[in-house]
Amino acid sequence: VQLQASGGGLVQAGGSLRLSCAGSGRAFNMHGMGWFRQAPGKEREFVAAISRNGGTIHYAESVKGRFTISRDNAKNSVYLQMNTLKPEDTADYYCAAVLMRTTAQTMGAFKTGGMDYWGKGTLVTVSS
Repeated sequence: VQLQASGGGLVQAGGSLRLSCAGSGRAFNMHGMGWFRQAPGKEREFVAAISRNGGTIHYAESVKGRFTISRDNAKNSVYLQMNTLKPEDTADYYCAAVLMRTTAQTMGAFKTGGMDYWGKGTLVTVSS
């Protein structure tokens, strides 16, 4: 699975952005999908994850209630709708995929960053 993220940009605090990640390969719907981010000078951190059928979703505490992850398997795509953006959301955002195991194992892989595939980042900058 090859992944290509897009949709980053510059936005004012309180604004919104929608990130998209397009995947190639037939097995897209066999993978849990998610988003990570890495701010300057900081370690990469988990943001959100969604199971292959969309039935299970997890978010980092810092984005709960503001970000929404979704997927469209027919389009081999996963999305991250980001609302009420804050300057601390500024980071490179990466989409990632992991081959589904049990739901618990798959969601656990997102918490540890143990992904099978990574896309290149898309930069989100939130100005105050």
